Amino acid sequence: MHIHFTGIGGTAMGSVAVACRMQGHTVTGSDGPVYEPMRSVLDTAGIERRESFDADILMQEQPDLVVIGNAISRGNPELEAVLDRRLEMTSMAELVGRLFISRNTSIVCCGTHGKTTTSSIAAWLLEHAGRSPGFLIGGVPGNFNVGCRPVPEGIHDTHAGVFVSEGDEYDTAFFDKRSKFVHYRPTIAVINNLEFDHADIFDDLEAIVRSFKQLVRIVPSSGVVLVNGDDANAMRAAAGSPTRVETVGLDESATWRIHDVTEQGDETSWGLSYNDTSYGHFTIAMPGLHNVRNATMAIASTYHAGLNAHEQQLAMPAFVPPKRRLEVLGTWQGAHVIDDFAHHPTAIAATIGALRQKYPAARIHVVFEPRSNTTTRNFFQKELADCFQGAFSVCFGPVNRPERYAENERLDTSRLVQDVQQSGAVALSISADRSSDPSWGADVVSFLTSMVSAGDVVAILSNGNVGGLRQMLVSQG
Repeated sequence: MHIHFTGIGGTAMGSVAVACRMQGHTVTGSDGPVYEPMRSVLDTAGIERRESFDADILMQEQPDLVVIGNAISRGNPELEAVLDRRLEMTSMAELVGRLFISRNTSIVCCGTHGKTTTSSIAAWLLEHAGRSPGFLIGGVPGNFNVGCRPVPEGIHDTHAGVFVSEGDEYDTAFFDKRSKFVHYRPTIAVINNLEFDHADIFDDLEAIVRSFKQLVRIVPSSGVVLVNGDDANAMRAAAGSPTRVETVGLDESATWRIHDVTEQGDETSWGLSYNDTSYGHFTIAMPGLHNVRNATMAIASTYHAGLNAHEQQLAMPAFVPPKRRLEVLGTWQGAHVIDDFAHHPTAIAATIGALRQKYPAARIHVVFEPRSNTTTRNFFQKELADCFQGAFSVCFGPVNRPERYAENERLDTSRLVQDVQQSGAVALSISADRSSDPSWGADVVSFLTSMVSAGDVVAILSNGNVGGLRQMLVSQG
């Protein structure tokens, strides 16, 4: 089958395209400029692509199926041609459900935070045990060289084949406003946590809870819903489930109870009980209680997919975190430069806490770039003022694409500076009118130069280019 991806440059779209190629399909794609690492990923896979959208070429190629990316909207010339000529089209999420998950056991890892890490751990536990899972992971997993791969050919039995997916609650495509995870039809559903996010598609927290309730309703009676028992919103989403629910958490009533947590540098160890019976002791090479929760969700989900504690204990120490999860980029002025994806106040606080564990004697300097559709608005004005506790200095980058919002709707980074300074940290904000300047990171370098000493930590929190800051710091060494 010839499958064309309109919008192939996104991390998930590109990864799925590569997996389709692995299945033997002819794959082509189109997008605007494609940046690293996806450029190299697609080129290495030998996928023919063009950095433009061309309806005439698409009609000449006549693909059997066109996958319309989430970022593609009406007016795109290829989309308009697909609609006019009535070519077969689908979304990435629907394609994954159809081609890769199908009749396999489906582990879907969901939640506001921790989806990438939890799905990466679950896939690795299964891989280490010889189960050869298929997977779709939105980030770049450390233990694998691809972000998506199918279950090996010949494994289609619902008990033998396992597919692990990062269950994104974001909408599917311009023609399908359901959350992507609905298409993955979980056998085992993981709900890590629930908070308000994605302000561009959800009106409020209740809308997010409703979306997760839809996920819970499609889990089969032979499956299981694993939910964070310490998170009231997650528990609300699981309430009324027609399927068995098991809780994961610190409370003594939890089905999977986390206890005796020991934090030491890069490593965190903990004991785990299942139904009030000792299940095992585990160690992961990641700091932070949030990562203990992620790992425990992965343990519980893969237990229900057939693994035992011994297999999981052997695999856990060899887990390599995904890219941009407390990733060490190098050093600058003798300080450790750390890259992390944290973009929500809760995740930012957890990341700073993990850095405190890993570098207990270090001063922490945080650079945060507001880029998401939620943090660029003032929804989290107060929460962002409070979540940087423990940082010695904080620099706020310019609000991404500020022209989208009226000034009274936009995140006020100047006010954040005042609030953070009142808590004792040094702070700086870069004006929103610099958002289109590709080198605003130079201002951050100037801000940090007089403060940063050997042994400190510079933590970059962004999913964007941060005004070129990463390259500036790492190249200077």
